[in-house]
Amino acid sequence: MRRVPALSFLLVTVFLDMLGLALIVPIMPALLAGVTGGAASAALWAGVLGSVYGLLQFMVSPLLGRLSDRYGRRPVLLASLTVLGVDWLAHALASGPWTLLLFHALAGAAAGTNAVVNAYLADVTAPEDRAGAYGLVGAAYGLGFMAGPVIGGLLGAVDVRLPFFAAAALSLANVAYGWFVLPESRTGVATHPAPGGANPFTAVAAVLRRPVLGRLALARLCADAGRMIHQSVWTFYVSAQFAWGTAHIGVVMAVNAVTVAVVQTRAAGPLARRLGDRRAAVAGSVLVAASFLGTGLASAPWMLYLSQAVGVLGVLAVAATMSWISRQIGDDEQGAVQGALSGVAAAAEAVVPVTAGAVFGASLAYGMPGLVFVIAAFLAAASALLLARTPDGR
Repeated sequence: MRRVPALSFLLVTVFLDMLGLALIVPIMPALLAGVTGGAASAALWAGVLGSVYGLLQFMVSPLLGRLSDRYGRRPVLLASLTVLGVDWLAHALASGPWTLLLFHALAGAAAGTNAVVNAYLADVTAPEDRAGAYGLVGAAYGLGFMAGPVIGGLLGAVDVRLPFFAAAALSLANVAYGWFVLPESRTGVATHPAPGGANPFTAVAAVLRRPVLGRLALARLCADAGRMIHQSVWTFYVSAQFAWGTAHIGVVMAVNAVTVAVVQTRAAGPLARRLGDRRAAVAGSVLVAASFLGTGLASAPWMLYLSQAVGVLGVLAVAATMSWISRQIGDDEQGAVQGALSGVAAAAEAVVPVTAGAVFGASLAYGMPGLVFVIAAFLAAASALLLARTPDGR
């Protein structure tokens, strides 16, 4: 892997992007109640903000990826991070819900940096090292997700708008850091047209039409949907099923996040090189399916802990699948294809959590709180099947 300073910048970028989003989670209800006038309207606006954020990310991610193919990764990353920093500052100063909606939409539009980060890693990393690199990105994502609510809760206790100022400062500081340490990973311009162009719908359709890449994209979508179900409902599930309090939940989540980060940084790369991307992706997906199924059927805490441990090993699937996908893409279309894939994930993010919450709520009435995790297990198993039936080639 080349360009260590660049890699450090990319990892910091992913960490801060997730941190900036996660640290506002604990204080968003209070902020929305303050600017909308009540708890009921705050809940409604929270759903609207989340959907608009996902929609804008879906619409803009292919464009950012295409621009990075055409003009380079560096300017797109720095420009997006600058917009995101200014946007978080505007969040802190917003005085009404419509202003907040506008700025949150801009945050979604600027949040497509994940696609450019993935393309940058493909530029500077040898194919055999990509699973390890994507594992590091996954670890940075997870650590940001873990640290964000803790920091946001502490800062929000001082002032409900302070976490937004913190997110803005972190984003803009990362821009300054990247200005000095981030080299451009590609030179010249794209020599072939990117699939589907910047239109998110045609970009996704063009990806799905490619035999191998299309199957991998569908497998990733199934895996992402299962993961989103787990993330959005898990805390409610353990509260209802095992009567866990917030402290217990926080400790388990923190231990899980740290363990996942260790596996992603230390084991994902070596295992993917030993097994190959295809077998590593299939094996990891099977483990994830088993973890989700075990969670849904758990009748005692030890069964849940065992399922969590199996799921930690399953994170290998994410890095291996991303590495496999990157090998199917030409050098001059990495950004466009990664942007299309990120856009699909963003669209799912706007739909899956709401649907999962509704299913979980309905299942409680029938005494089946684990049903939603059985559905997540089915999606993970579908991802494993798609990966197993996909040839390891273009």
